[in-house]
Amino acid sequence: MVGSSIQLSKLVQVPLREVWKHEALDFTQWLAIPENIQLLSEVIGVEIVETQSEVGVGQFFVDILATDENDRRIVIENQLAPTDHDHLGKIITYAAGLHADVVVWIVERAREEHEQAVNWLNENTTDQANFFLLQIEAWKIGDSLPAPRFNIVAKPNDWAKAVKQTAASGTVSELKLKQQDFFERVREYGEAHAKYIKSWAKPAPQHWYDVAIGTSQAYIDLTVNSLQKHVGVGLYIINNKELYAKLNDAREEIESQLGLVLDWQELPQKKASRITITRNGDFADPGQLDEIISWMATTADAFAKVFPKYL
Repeated sequence: MVGSSIQLSKLVQVPLREVWKHEALDFTQWLAIPENIQLLSEVIGVEIVETQSEVGVGQFFVDILATDENDRRIVIENQLAPTDHDHLGKIITYAAGLHADVVVWIVERAREEHEQAVNWLNENTTDQANFFLLQIEAWKIGDSLPAPRFNIVAKPNDWAKAVKQTAASGTVSELKLKQQDFFERVREYGEAHAKYIKSWAKPAPQHWYDVAIGTSQAYIDLTVNSLQKHVGVGLYIINNKELYAKLNDAREEIESQLGLVLDWQELPQKKASRITITRNGDFADPGQLDEIISWMATTADAFAKVFPKYL
């Protein structure tokens, strides 16, 4: 028989508590990692760019407060159990207290009455309030590691259409303009003081700024996080795990030359890898601005001096 020699395994669903034993300490912290929040972004069609865990709202704490690329506030509430009235009340409280534009409720199982409630909220509240209800599952094949899967149970009406219209409108928020102005000032400082970065591109209205270092394998990535109030400089390796391993082998030597302790992120589930350093700092605070600009440009130039030796 044709194809009789083909052997396939079976997908096996894994109980959530075998993967994430504790909702706040395990699942929420796992979800907040950039490569995992990206999985959620892809499912709901929202590019989540900044996250902060356990944000207070009155006597409660929202699991994750985030923003998207259009600076809309996103509340993410996790529940590794069937939906209940308590959490339904919480997501409404969080949406009101934090002026959220998007609310994402992630659960083990959605009860019919709560699915109806979320649909009602989407149909009867303002267009600026958008509610998602998702079920989280974990699956594996044979002895493989469990893999997460998000399934949308309820979402805003015409959500995909609205997302496309927002992207096509070309509207730039005030925060994005501030970020662009900040990176323009970093650029000006770098052009005046940096010795090893040869070219500073014109910045775009976004929370990151890329600096070329003479190779197609990697570049320097400057970032600002307005939610968590920190800034960063990193080497972004586009798609070369062997190069990351090579750099990691020279880790002590590289850090010694830089005089810095770096955060080495292989990101095994991603094609890219990162080597970064972050520090506290609010780029929107005039009192901190000059010092942050100097630190960012100087650190980027140090990266441009040291890393190309190993590429």
